[in-house]
Amino acid sequence: MSEVGERVRDGRLVGGRYRLLERIGSGGMGTVWRAFDELVDREVAVKQPRLPGDPEDEQFQRAAHRLYREARAAARVDHPSAVAIHDVVIEGELPWIVMELVRGESLHELLGRGPLAPADAARIGLAVLGALRAAHAVGIVHRDVKPANVLLGPHARVVLTDFGIAHIQGEESLTVSGEFVGSLEFIAPERMSGTGAGPASDLWSLGVLLYAAVEGTSPFRRTTMESTLGAILSGELPEPTRAGPLGPLVVRMLARDPEERPGVAEVGAALEAVAEGRALPEPAVTVQDAVADVEPGGAATVNEAVPQAELEPGPAPTPGPGSRRPRRALLISLGVLLLAGLVFGTVLGSVLGKDSWTARQREGMKAVLFLPPQYQLLQTDAEAGSRTVIYGTGALRVRLTEWDEAAGSPLAEAHALGQGMANPRYIRTSFRGNKDAILADATYGQSGVRTRIMALIFRTADHRMYQLRVDMPKGTPAEKKGTALFKGARARLALVEN
Repeated sequence: MSEVGERVRDGRLVGGRYRLLERIGSGGMGTVWRAFDELVDREVAVKQPRLPGDPEDEQFQRAAHRLYREARAAARVDHPSAVAIHDVVIEGELPWIVMELVRGESLHELLGRGPLAPADAARIGLAVLGALRAAHAVGIVHRDVKPANVLLGPHARVVLTDFGIAHIQGEESLTVSGEFVGSLEFIAPERMSGTGAGPASDLWSLGVLLYAAVEGTSPFRRTTMESTLGAILSGELPEPTRAGPLGPLVVRMLARDPEERPGVAEVGAALEAVAEGRALPEPAVTVQDAVADVEPGGAATVNEAVPQAELEPGPAPTPGPGSRRPRRALLISLGVLLLAGLVFGTVLGSVLGKDSWTARQREGMKAVLFLPPQYQLLQTDAEAGSRTVIYGTGALRVRLTEWDEAAGSPLAEAHALGQGMANPRYIRTSFRGNKDAILADATYGQSGVRTRIMALIFRTADHRMYQLRVDMPKGTPAEKKGTALFKGARARLALVEN
């Protein structure tokens, strides 16, 4: 008998048909074996669970249920890059999952020999994205996308496996307070804050995976759990240096606000272009404006995305189940007051945030800028056809410029703004119904004295153009306050007719 035959004869038999041959992997949730299915005469992979406690314990039962759910989740995903589940058998009161055997190595093992070229990373990322898209289509969020869960098989096949902590819409969560599952450095920040996981969380994890693939390590890996968590939630993202054309895409996928990440379609188009060596398509991301809760000191957290109809005048939509009609009515009423030219401060602040944001409108300007009360007017400038106001407190500066007639496009103005600056990034967006808008982010200054700018530039239907810009010292606590200030000012900026 062959060596394989001897192993089949001597190995443990699971479920009355699966003969264990050799261990091929292990992790926090169990061990994966290469096995032989004696009923249909084929090799398979069998996952042996590793669960804590006694079978009668709640924790043990919850973990066992999670494994059942892994099989059910993966079986619902129909895609060549999603691992195929064949069977689930009970052995020793535990569910053993039988799946297809993918011959090859994991992406984690491959990266142990060095980083990948951008085109190779894009090809792998595109396959993983396909599996995620198929999962999202049936209501499943993977929640543990990482190199160890990406298998590289023959004929350039890429397979996403291990749906063991997937979230299935409509099913009760299996985690309890204080329990966290997943690989920390690949986990999206919204999961850390307890707001749950959606498809955008998987895109964050894929972004970390792509970063690690081309740079050789995760951007958030630190020596301790606490420092890794801090890097994910508030640390500065190290600029990718080997990513080539993948760099801007990966940076946008790692936006901490899920609403600011590119969608699946755009990520797929960009990855396909890089994999094939073509020019990247123009970004088509729409970054939703958001209402921010502003805490004392300028720190802000996004509360919820507000549909455009709630920020402009018009008939209030009929509320559906679970809608928040009183708040919508207040927002619409406030928009009407603004358009009537009534300037108010503390009222809007009391509705939108925990701290008062006061209105600042320079005479002759058709925009109302809202800022926390500690920001003082520092400078006003007026030229033929344009007006600028600058406010500040401490090291932070807020600048609003209005042009009566746009000399060029917002993208051209953004490029002019970022000229000579380090790593400028430009994202297409929309603002107050104006679809010609750009978000810009860049850094200038010498090493050790560097300033980051964030700007919104948009053109209105009557050809006026605006630039809202915040300057902040990079790499300091004030930078976090500056980014929060920009988001809050952007969300509140109103256009009026004088």
